[in-house]
Amino acid sequence: MDTVPQASGVDEIYVESFYIDLVYPAAVRMPTLFVGRSAELNLLRKRLDRITATGSAAAVAIRGRRQVGKSRLVQEFCDRAGVPYLFFTATKGASPVEAVSSFLTELRESALPVERELVPDDGSIGWPDALRVLAAVLPAEPCVIVMDELPWLAEQDAVFDGALQTAWDRLLSRRPVLLLLLGSDLHMMERLTAYDRPFYGRADNLVLGPLNPAETGDALGLGPADAIDAHLVSGGLPGIIRAWPHGTPALDFIQAECADPASPLFGIPETSLMAEFPAPDQSRRVLEAVGSGDRTHANIAATAGSQGRPLPSGVLSPLLRRLAEEKRILATDNPLSVKPGKPALYRVADSNLRLYLAALRAAQEQSRRGRPEAAFRTVQRRWTTWRGRAVEPLVREALELAALAGELPWPEAEAVGGWWNRQFSPEIDIIGADRSPVARQLFFAGSIKWLGTPFDRRDLAELHQGAAQVPGFAPGSTGLVAVSLSGTEDGLGPTVLDLTWGPREVVAAWAP
Repeated sequence: MDTVPQASGVDEIYVESFYIDLVYPAAVRMPTLFVGRSAELNLLRKRLDRITATGSAAAVAIRGRRQVGKSRLVQEFCDRAGVPYLFFTATKGASPVEAVSSFLTELRESALPVERELVPDDGSIGWPDALRVLAAVLPAEPCVIVMDELPWLAEQDAVFDGALQTAWDRLLSRRPVLLLLLGSDLHMMERLTAYDRPFYGRADNLVLGPLNPAETGDALGLGPADAIDAHLVSGGLPGIIRAWPHGTPALDFIQAECADPASPLFGIPETSLMAEFPAPDQSRRVLEAVGSGDRTHANIAATAGSQGRPLPSGVLSPLLRRLAEEKRILATDNPLSVKPGKPALYRVADSNLRLYLAALRAAQEQSRRGRPEAAFRTVQRRWTTWRGRAVEPLVREALELAALAGELPWPEAEAVGGWWNRQFSPEIDIIGADRSPVARQLFFAGSIKWLGTPFDRRDLAELHQGAAQVPGFAPGSTGLVAVSLSGTEDGLGPTVLDLTWGPREVVAAWAP
């Protein structure tokens, strides 16, 4: 089974033109075009070309969080492919009979069937028979079959997985078919192709990621600093970016959106939250505690508890593990040095949802009450602190990408993290090492200053003092790094700092 690396490219850019006409002048409108995703389209085209050449089928499981553009990407591919296709989307909560009936209707109305009269109207036949019908009406030439929201089908009918595997092995695999399986529940999609599941080994895996900062900047026509802000606000989600006027800085966009409580800026994270956590249960309380700024196990337990008592560790630890490992809605950071360290810190993995929990949800309430100015002030008050914390994992990822590409002065560096002790005094923003979470050697330590003032000598003194406490840091040989929104003070050049980065270098780490 092939594994396709995680992809993140510029996705579709559409504009709700009526709304934009009301808020922004025509000069800043964006084109209603599908933009980018060339790597992903090429991957799919490669498989279709292979099918055409060999006459044998191929399957690809495409997973990614909601609003990342899976369905739109595949629809664009189908439109460009020039071959017959079926695009079936499951409905959450539908019964097995309703699901099969809807599938047969889509099949009958698509360009796929050679003989439409062979497709029955009765949806009570079940998935094994429905898939046999599909195989019976396939054309002789190459074609594409898309099954979207696949985890919902597996939830609705326990026999679906086995029926799909049987149909693939006996009826489809030797036909010129490209089968695309889409789903937003990352854990469920992984399970569908896992070792103990019927479809194991039969599909390549493509994880579709959001736009990265460079792609966000290109899509919106923004410079590096504004591109980073836009990426943090949108989470790189095309569903938000398609409502973002060209060339508009993040705070200006937020201010305009505060006049519209139904804006995608609010609606997309709200929908994501409700889809994953429809009831205000313990999982949701834990997520909201992390979103409000609690990072440690103890603080999360205190905030997520009830009746004045913290959430017991035996309850909280499995919840955190599930939210991080299965749902992927939380990320876990561990201190990086040559010795194991504690405590682990938690954060909301998606920066748009993180902003929603920290500020946008409160702003949306003000917006719903017809108070857009108060809504924007809510975000504005929390912006600097939120952005300073939210940009840290982005900067670390950029440094790690540059290190792996051999673009840093330390060719053996492969992992970038941070370091802190139990007292969080000091807390070092950047640690570069040969591996994580426990390194053999540290190559550099650094500070991130994402404010309107440059990195100065006081910041340098704090970095010297704090880095000296990191296990494995060797003064004089371990490098010093400053990443600053506003540059560095005069005189803090290569003789003082081994590496200085600004927004341009951070964004360039993702450039092709």
